[in-house]
Amino acid sequence: MLARQTVLTEADGDCVAVERPDGMSPVLIICEHASRVLPQHFGNLGLSEEALSSHIAWDPGALAVSRRMSAALDATLVHQRFSRLVYDCNRPPHSAGAMPEVSEIYTIPGNLHLGVAERQARTEALYVPFHDRIRALIKDRAARGQRTVIVTVHSFTPVYMGTTRGVELGILHDTDSHLADRMLRAAQDALLFRTERNKPYGPEDGVTHTLQLHGIANGLHNVMIEVRNDLVADDTGQGVVADYLTGLIQRSLDA
Repeated sequence: MLARQTVLTEADGDCVAVERPDGMSPVLIICEHASRVLPQHFGNLGLSEEALSSHIAWDPGALAVSRRMSAALDATLVHQRFSRLVYDCNRPPHSAGAMPEVSEIYTIPGNLHLGVAERQARTEALYVPFHDRIRALIKDRAARGQRTVIVTVHSFTPVYMGTTRGVELGILHDTDSHLADRMLRAAQDALLFRTERNKPYGPEDGVTHTLQLHGIANGLHNVMIEVRNDLVADDTGQGVVADYLTGLIQRSLDA
């Protein structure tokens, strides 16, 4: 409890939100980078408003798309309520990326030279309860005989370190490619977005931690979706992408 008190105040509330906990779909949607909100204790981490609004703080559009998919599928949605700048819940505690000192072009002053105690406090306050909640949901679903398929939703920037990205949707996987293979085959028929395997990131970049932790470790089919964030910058784009992804997932499950 002491670790939680040093990171989150009572006013901050819980770090994890669950929507449609009784959703009947086999799909369990996870959005680790849903929010750019910082807990009160951290102020602005020494960053400008420009930096705090940018992709380094969150995945713009990812939560909006996740919510639309959750509604369309009647799928449970789990999302982190605080920015990945404090703790990136898609990274294990030993990873430098869990509490990054530098992200893209930005140095993060509030993350420099963190001691063991501070890293542990953030881990216990943000990472542990987030993944414990997912574990509990999976356990409860199994107990009532409900199948679970893990789908994580992210967004990425059209330009990274000066390089333009042509890919529009990425279908990512680690050692289990079962669901990704089916979604990619379905995408070949749809031809709406340029969709590629393990782009713009792949397991070698350390982005499949949640898939490993809750999908592969439990023998559950899983996939990570990356959407270029200019495609989901407004309600219309979010609706189009969510409908498209919902269709890909549904066809893949039916297959």
